[in-house]
Amino acid sequence: MPARIAKGRHSRGWASVLVGIAAASLLAACSSSPTGDSAHSAQLIDDAAVTTLSMTSPTPYTPHAQNGGTDDYHCTVLNPHVQQNSFIVASQFFPGKGPSTVEVHHAILFLVPPGLVSAAETANDGGTGWTCFGEPPVLGRGLGQFLDMPWLSAWAPGHGKDVLPLTTGTPLAKGSLIIMQVHYNLLVGDKPVSPSVQLETVPASANLRPTTIQPVVAVPNIPCPAGVTGPLCDRTAEIANLDQRFGAYMGLFDQGMEQICGEDPANPPVGDSTSCTWQIGQAGYIVRDMAHMHLTGVSETLTLNPGTPQAETIMDVPDYNFHYQRAYNLKNWVKVTAGESVQVSCRYNPTLAQELPALRSLPPHFITWGDGSSDEMCLGLVWEVPLNPNATVDWAHPAGGLNIRA
Repeated sequence: MPARIAKGRHSRGWASVLVGIAAASLLAACSSSPTGDSAHSAQLIDDAAVTTLSMTSPTPYTPHAQNGGTDDYHCTVLNPHVQQNSFIVASQFFPGKGPSTVEVHHAILFLVPPGLVSAAETANDGGTGWTCFGEPPVLGRGLGQFLDMPWLSAWAPGHGKDVLPLTTGTPLAKGSLIIMQVHYNLLVGDKPVSPSVQLETVPASANLRPTTIQPVVAVPNIPCPAGVTGPLCDRTAEIANLDQRFGAYMGLFDQGMEQICGEDPANPPVGDSTSCTWQIGQAGYIVRDMAHMHLTGVSETLTLNPGTPQAETIMDVPDYNFHYQRAYNLKNWVKVTAGESVQVSCRYNPTLAQELPALRSLPPHFITWGDGSSDEMCLGLVWEVPLNPNATVDWAHPAGGLNIRA
């Protein structure tokens, strides 16, 4: 089949991402035509009146690392004061003004539906927010609440305004809140930052196809380059280091993801590349995608039905650049059905850890999945919509989608 390919020089931010830790339903990512360069604007959607919602952190936040690390994940609750059920048709994250903005590694916006508003407000601790490594946006509420708090948008360096494909929008229910998760990288700064967000919305009466974002992941296991040695070049030692920096869930996450991807957690394959195949649970269209790795990432692809005569590349980022991460609207939507599979594959250059100014001052270490800028990810984000153009939205529980799973 011809490849409906999303090709770009770019990548993620975003997206630092977690998935849960056990076997559950989870994630996805990729790329096609840069969203910031979209031919249409949000104002064209069904001639509906567009409302711009602007939100800024209540007070400047000074990032601080914990447990000997160099990263800080901070969550804050924002109130968009949504007066009616709406669709988000465009969004933009602003890391702040001045040189301190370079310390922002990524930002993710999560939806807090009306039923979870109280829990989010409690976690927000009077407006000061909370540390939120990984991705359980509200502490102590487990995987169930994570799945009920879908992603609204993701931002990474180089990522400008996000305009969703025409006729699509992300549900934002009346009375909802938003959790803004920001990853600060203290390798490049620790000055106070006041990030802000703008959302462009139209009323639910616009009858747009509801989009959902799903992550697809693979776990990298990248040994130190030849001739480079140190205590943390041992994978077991580095996993213990990850647990110290981010909490014991990190080792469990790596272990769980290895199992989901069919690898032996005690002895996974190591090398400069990784991949994992996920199954699509229900029919729909993939309309948008984005690739995300960290500083040693080189290339990323997303392949539909790999290893079959129907194999089709739907994203190809051959020259990944962490500082120019973009999401892409697919010019031709990709129709998928239940039972098909999607594979995310990533390639790395571990020698960059000794060459890049932001990394070379750190001790050499085995690189695997981790929340830090000096760790790595292999993440694809996939935006999908239902087959039915008139699909209804469950405004009380807007999470949903292709249900991509192991």
